[in-house]
Amino acid sequence: MATDTEILDQFRKAVTPELSAEALEAVKIRFLGRNGSLKAYMEEIRKAEPGRKAELGRKANELKQSIESTLEELKERKARVGAPVAKAVLGEDLTLPGTGIPAGARHPITQVTEEIVDIFARMGFTPAGVLPFEGPEIETEEFNFEALNIPLDHAARDPFDTFYIGEKRLLRSHTTPVQIHHMLANDPPVRIVMPGRVFRPDTIDARHHNVFHQLDGLAVEPGISFADLKGVMEAFVKACFGPSRKMRLRPSFFPFTEPSAEVDMSCICDAKGCAFCSGKGWIEILGCGLVHENVFGWVDDRREKAGKARAYDPEKVSGFAWGMGVERVASLKYGIPDVRLFYQNDLRFLRQF
Repeated sequence: MATDTEILDQFRKAVTPELSAEALEAVKIRFLGRNGSLKAYMEEIRKAEPGRKAELGRKANELKQSIESTLEELKERKARVGAPVAKAVLGEDLTLPGTGIPAGARHPITQVTEEIVDIFARMGFTPAGVLPFEGPEIETEEFNFEALNIPLDHAARDPFDTFYIGEKRLLRSHTTPVQIHHMLANDPPVRIVMPGRVFRPDTIDARHHNVFHQLDGLAVEPGISFADLKGVMEAFVKACFGPSRKMRLRPSFFPFTEPSAEVDMSCICDAKGCAFCSGKGWIEILGCGLVHENVFGWVDDRREKAGKARAYDPEKVSGFAWGMGVERVASLKYGIPDVRLFYQNDLRFLRQF
């Protein structure tokens, strides 16, 4: 008597890639018909010893179910693809074409972040960690404010105030604290960029969001001047937005830099007037300045308490820093009027990138 395993092997050999619908039906009759292999197997079970009948009966049922399910799936596959049936369902043939999976792509914010980092890398700046996010997103008040010359009673603290997690712990409102972490651990010279996600309690509208991305930069070494800062900013504007873009600096105020400036560039509308520049022909893209001596002093005081040498004496080193919103850069590069589009997961929008 042929065993259930032998019958299943015979069935698998009978199913070939060239099967037609008629041949498939013939296979079914051969194994499940009135005079088929399964019928003969069942007749032999009746002659078996009483103690083995239950086990053989179970194997017969499993054999029948396996053959029936395989034949049914083969029929469905043939009807679906309209081609000779292969043995993929039997685990023996992987030649049938599979169902394609659409390829994804990096989010436009990630793409722009990597582009900005690459531009500054060509000027000697290295990321302070691994993209896309760097530094702790949960910060202390000390690193988010005090270390950056923003004491509790400072008027500039209000727009930076953010989401608190317990006492004196909060979601960082800018990536600038990463500068402090880096200087505490490293001596000059310093040339780093710090991309990451930040949080502010802003009202969500076309130009603002309470979660967005920022990229800070820092350079510290002897002899750095405002002229160096201007040269780096101008090189960035032209590399990111094209050589025809013009740049200007406007005096401004940031607690952690002195002097400070806003960087404007000629608008993408070429001074024709648009929603981005409100018809003025210039648009602000980032803030910058020379590192405030109070920031250097805070870092050196903390280094000294930790048993490290003071390395950021403003009489010996100077530096410049800047910070920009990645969404703002992306909006200007691609003409996107509403930053909320970056977060809605609308594939019609994302597939453009």
